[in-house]
Amino acid sequence: MIQTFARPPTRNRYPNPMNPRLFTALLALSSWTTLADAVPYLPKSDEHVLERLPFKPNDPVARELSQLRATLRRDPHNLEAAVTLANRYYGMVGEEGDPRYLGYAQAALAPWWDLPAPPVAVQVLRASIRQYRHDFAGAVDDLGQVLERDPRNVRALALRAVIHIVQARYAQARIDCQALREAGSPLVGFGCESMVDGLTGKAVPAHAALNTAVRRSVDIAPHDMLWLQIRLAELAQRHGRDDVAESHFRQAMALGIPDTFLLAAYSDLLLDKKRYPEVVALLRDKARSDVLLLRLVLAERALALPTAKERQAVLAARYAASQMRGETVHQQEEARFELEIRNDAKKALALAQENWKVQREPRDARIFLEAARAMKDPISAQPVLQWLEESGIEDAYLIDLGRQLKGMRK
Repeated sequence: MIQTFARPPTRNRYPNPMNPRLFTALLALSSWTTLADAVPYLPKSDEHVLERLPFKPNDPVARELSQLRATLRRDPHNLEAAVTLANRYYGMVGEEGDPRYLGYAQAALAPWWDLPAPPVAVQVLRASIRQYRHDFAGAVDDLGQVLERDPRNVRALALRAVIHIVQARYAQARIDCQALREAGSPLVGFGCESMVDGLTGKAVPAHAALNTAVRRSVDIAPHDMLWLQIRLAELAQRHGRDDVAESHFRQAMALGIPDTFLLAAYSDLLLDKKRYPEVVALLRDKARSDVLLLRLVLAERALALPTAKERQAVLAARYAASQMRGETVHQQEEARFELEIRNDAKKALALAQENWKVQREPRDARIFLEAARAMKDPISAQPVLQWLEESGIEDAYLIDLGRQLKGMRK
């Protein structure tokens, strides 16, 4: 039997083993990795200008990107420059919610992208990009190959652990979380195990242990702290402590680090509390991301704001464009759009069912159960009801939805 909890770390320094921005973007993987138009367009050359991205004059990030692109134009096979540039683009996806950066990252890695065994750094990035596109099988295959060559690769362990969590393979996730702790990232590995505990009936002790570990630690890198505070907020929500969850979200927000996942998670808490003006204030200028635009539309509709109708049309057009391209990575978010905005429970349920085949997180369960309840169809909800029982998750809202469905007769 795998031990669930280790003794909380003593007051100590925890090294940050990788680019913190990437690490945070990596471990923030969830059903919210569906950003804007999903599969990004790949430019055919560096000279092809698609759009002027919103960098300020003399922005150090813009200068860095420009220098790296210039290096690659001179030498497209410069591995160090390509990996650095791809890493920067990949991190920016999580910060800004703009999927075009994924296309730019892939383009930087073009000389190695199709190799069966590219350099380790390239293969980890390829896995990262694949998971954003919901090619979880391809990502796990890449990560397995990386870990055969480099068993202590922190980033590969972290990403594979969270993919396992997203797909409800909790025993496998715990193994990778424990390996992550042993590979030189003990506090984040501890947080990774806490994620598993929070989904398998141990949210209260998991929150207490992780919170103690964070409080006792010093010199936690800001991006790691951001990730840890989000995990603590999720754990608090899992056992019904929304006040504590909000405190953690606010601590994460106070770090001043742009992060789409954080904004979406905090917005959902505010929406559940019907604090719509706060959602509008938080997301008014974040409409580039579908994830955040959906939440903005929900808040604006609740407040009957004149901008709601136009934003709703924009979001509907984006979903329609994705469907025309045959893309499916947006299904959980679109199911919520159909149920809560268009009141089309039948379509919402169909989308939620398809989404559940790939992703099995609490947010995926919630929209599935809500759509099934709206359709008065407890039979369709059986896969989620089974997950509720088998996982032991303590989420009171999901459990109540399950009880309502079990009480229905089709």
